[in-house]
Amino acid sequence: MVRNIIRELRNELGITQIQFAKDLKITRQTVIAIETGKYNPSLELSLKIARYFGKRVEDIFELVEE
Repeated sequence: MVRNIIRELRNELGITQIQFAKDLKITRQTVIAIETGKYNPSLELSLKIARYFGKRVEDIFELVEE
């Protein structure tokens, strides 16, 4: 399972899901699915998200052993 802190980072910066989706050229539904853990983004999208927030991929996404 992969956890992420995208929602927290967005909220800290006051960015809506719609704006985040537009900035990354993805749908709001994709943002929702990533934030709720129903979808794990591709490596390319993960790198874009990390760059967007000025962080490393591993600062945003965490692999959780079950």
